[in-house]
Amino acid sequence: MARFRAASVANDIDGMVATLSSDAELVSPLSGRMVFRGAEDLRVLLAAIYGRLSRLQWHAELGDGELRVVVGQARIGALRLDDAMVLRLAADGRIRSITPHLRPWLAVTLLALRVAPAVVRHPVIVRRALRRP
Repeated sequence: MARFRAASVANDIDGMVATLSSDAELVSPLSGRMVFRGAEDLRVLLAAIYGRLSRLQWHAELGDGELRVVVGQARIGALRLDDAMVLRLAADGRIRSITPHLRPWLAVTLLALRVAPAVVRHPVIVRRALRRP
């Protein structure tokens, strides 16, 4: 968890991906239906998201065992974006599942508008995220 938090603050995409299990997934906080799976798809998504944030700080980590919650704050443009991210860990300590819970609405909307163009440049990833496993 410490490696993931440090890599995300530094916008170190390779560092974040290194903390993921091979079957890692991220459930979209925007649609709830889209689930991005696998290191390469998550690499694209994480680069699109964290490349648009500034001043990211993680304030707290809660939980033990396989379930963790990290609470943080960043900026998207001039707006504050809060996150309470739920993570599930694999037996080896790598991250298996990421479920962001973002607020407030205006900042989430701006993030979506800035991230979408970077993600839709990869239509295969979008199609895979829309597929049911």
